[in-house]
Amino acid sequence: MAGLLIDAVTPGSIADDFEVEAGDRLLAVNGVPLRDLIDFSYFTASEEELLLEIEKADGEVWELEVERDAGQSLGLSFSAPTPARCANNCLFCFVHQLPKGLRKPLYVKDEDYRLSFLNGNYVTLANIKTPALNRIIEQHLSPLYISVHATNPALRERLLGKQGIPPILEQLQSLAAARIAMHTQVVLCPGLNDGDELQRTVSELAALFPAVQSLAIVPLGLTSHRQKLPLLTQVDTEYARHFISIWQPQAAALRKKLRQPFLFLADEFFLKAGMPFPPLKEYGDFPQIENGVGMVPLFLKEAVQTSRRAKSIKTFRATVVTGVSSAGFVGEFLAALGEKTGLDLVPLAVQNCLFGPSVTVTGLVCGTDIIEALAGHDTGSFLLVPDVMLKEGEGLFLDDVSLDELEQRIGCPVVVFDSTPAGCYQALRHCAKALK
Repeated sequence: MAGLLIDAVTPGSIADDFEVEAGDRLLAVNGVPLRDLIDFSYFTASEEELLLEIEKADGEVWELEVERDAGQSLGLSFSAPTPARCANNCLFCFVHQLPKGLRKPLYVKDEDYRLSFLNGNYVTLANIKTPALNRIIEQHLSPLYISVHATNPALRERLLGKQGIPPILEQLQSLAAARIAMHTQVVLCPGLNDGDELQRTVSELAALFPAVQSLAIVPLGLTSHRQKLPLLTQVDTEYARHFISIWQPQAAALRKKLRQPFLFLADEFFLKAGMPFPPLKEYGDFPQIENGVGMVPLFLKEAVQTSRRAKSIKTFRATVVTGVSSAGFVGEFLAALGEKTGLDLVPLAVQNCLFGPSVTVTGLVCGTDIIEALAGHDTGSFLLVPDVMLKEGEGLFLDDVSLDELEQRIGCPVVVFDSTPAGCYQALRHCAKALK
């Protein structure tokens, strides 16, 4: 359908004054038909005089002549674009490894440069056509987040499970020439894109600095549901230690050469290896934090600060849910916080039965596994659940267990908290008030 469906109109805004309503459609700006939210932002960014073409819910079309101050918002809100579907067949694709019975949206693979620009989603650019690439350059959609995996064209086709894809280096060079900033990643598959191939990839991406601003190396994730999928090797403790011994010095060498951090190893490598994290200064401004790079070091720093500031709280027992990989440092934080506040805080490291024991991150823990882990456990007055386990805005775990169902099954109040040390502490303070 043409134009953009208006989700909401800010009260007292320009659009509200013109009696634009949620459910109307914005068809064009200054005579230019709109394809998506990006077009709206681009064509309204700096113009102070706008001609808006609005289609009302009854089909009537309005033309509104708007004059505004520079930068003044129109007060319109829209939904994000419907994602373009991914046409790749990546050897390590996590969606292909999902068990049956989860909600349908979880099985949708997106590959949309627009969401890369808007939300920081990683895309391969393997399916992008020339008009879309030209649009990125024309509208300067920057930064983009790009999954490279390997710069060797033949190896990249093997990893992505697709033949005849555009050479990634040529695409990156075109974007670099247009001054598009890029953050890149390599999903590391031992025996495939490591060793000499990784050396080549890192070298060729670093050569595109400063347009390519960062490169994260993250280990592949394997579930127990890989029936009829290619055999891949998991990153284990020995591999992680060896990998860090090689690549952490190279990251330091690149940081010195480029005069800023460029190459980052995912936190999971250090957790698997049981090795200390690099100093926080080596993460720069944390460009890859949403990719699992630097989250744990930041947590550790904030844990110390939160424990120091914490005050005594009314004594009660609470259980705090976490994933297996974070159980160690979360447990240390809870011990320090409990000592400072007088609370009896118990970490509960939940084994992942839904995806399999090799999946240990907190964000993929499901409701049923929490229920099973609590069998025979003295939960105390509250169960605290980090918000990364839940679908935003809906309060559902990956297996569709709701917070209400979890409370009913365990017979204990469930409190969701922001997944930070400060968030945990604030949630506990609210729990204490609830007991008064």
